[in-house]
Amino acid sequence: MLGGSGVRDYGIHCVGLLAAVPPATVQRLLGGRAGRQAADRARGIDPRPVTPRALPASASVSHTFPRHTLDGAAVRAALLDLVVTLAQQLRGRGQTARGLTLALRFAGGTTWEKTRRLPEASAHDDDLRTLAYRLIDAAGLQRGRLTGMTLKGEDLVAAGQVAEQISFDGAREARLVAEEVSDRIRAKFGPGAIRPATTLLRVS
Repeated sequence: MLGGSGVRDYGIHCVGLLAAVPPATVQRLLGGRAGRQAADRARGIDPRPVTPRALPASASVSHTFPRHTLDGAAVRAALLDLVVTLAQQLRGRGQTARGLTLALRFAGGTTWEKTRRLPEASAHDDDLRTLAYRLIDAAGLQRGRLTGMTLKGEDLVAAGQVAEQISFDGAREARLVAEEVSDRIRAKFGPGAIRPATTLLRVS
């Protein structure tokens, strides 16, 4: 609906009707500049530059364990699930991470956090998983009882700004192709449609 009385007095009460009126007539009704602008907007013409919204410089995903959990298969499965989720988010936003931060929460309220840089910016599952596992190894959990963890992609940059290195590693190239296929399946059937089998492990 259109507000104001300038055009409503002539029975023009919606954008569709305004678009059907000759621009010269709208200018006579509303005045030169206002008329031109109203006629243009009604026809979807807007010369104002579009400023893209800045993407966030970091992204994080978290997992809370249902009970205090010692280092082991369940912790690795939860971490891998965070890696896959974070990588999906980054690829979906067209971003890559230059570093990862792993934050661990323990029973009793103590925390541990460490950040490491990736060899090159990436949003690929393989690259993020390799660094995430190094981070949790660096924590030296031993008998620490975990209550939760957070994985954060740091120093994010647009994927278009990162040159993809040519790889002669056939196994890696095959995994990247599988990753692209997985992303298409998730886009069609939902983010949980396909996941690494290891992430299905549950704390016993």
